[in-house]
Amino acid sequence: MKKTGKKYVEASNKVDKTKCYSVEDAIKLVKETSITKFDSTIDLAVKLNIDPKKSDQTLRGSFLLPKGSGKTKRILVLAKGEQAEIAKKLKADFVGEKDLIDKIKKENWLDFDIIVATPDMMPEVGKIGNILGPRGLMPNPKTGTVTPKVEGIINDIKNGMIEYRNDSFGIIHTILGKVSFSEADLIENLNYVVSTINKNKPNTVKGTFIDTITISSTMGPGIKIDKNNFDI
Repeated sequence: MKKTGKKYVEASNKVDKTKCYSVEDAIKLVKETSITKFDSTIDLAVKLNIDPKKSDQTLRGSFLLPKGSGKTKRILVLAKGEQAEIAKKLKADFVGEKDLIDKIKKENWLDFDIIVATPDMMPEVGKIGNILGPRGLMPNPKTGTVTPKVEGIINDIKNGMIEYRNDSFGIIHTILGKVSFSEADLIENLNYVVSTINKNKPNTVKGTFIDTITISSTMGPGIKIDKNNFDI
């Protein structure tokens, strides 16, 4: 269903759909076209020149945004012994082992945003991969969420770490922060994300890697950015 609300139409009319904006102008415009009463999230979509069906061309990892994400994530830590105690001291939202895995399996309990697991827990976690995988919740060494020492990753998540992976269309969807962030902070986050993605270009991808870069606020119109603004 197309967005035809009055506020959306008014915001959309401010955006030239045929134009690719400079980074500075795009950031100003995305703040101007925010139409929600709450502090909107600014989303980023980067279309890549990859074949998502080829495993050697898929991208997955994590960003630690230099200016944070503006979002608080509920952290589930699956660990035993000392690492479980460390997670509790760091105030992870949920800490457990097979008891919480069983809760997910039997009750379809999903009141968390990200899972951190120690390697010894992964055989049990793998048993609920059919539940976690489709929701993008499966811990993975590439994102740092499978680790023998949980302290670093918990601190990173609390400081604004964002996981990313390309979808079936070769697009990476992530966030840059909140509309309330300063323009300078949003620009710094944007430059960091685009640079990080570009550095992770698979060796099997030839020619152009990043096709298009688009930002938008929650429920707001998309704004294309001229990729020549970036050192890519």
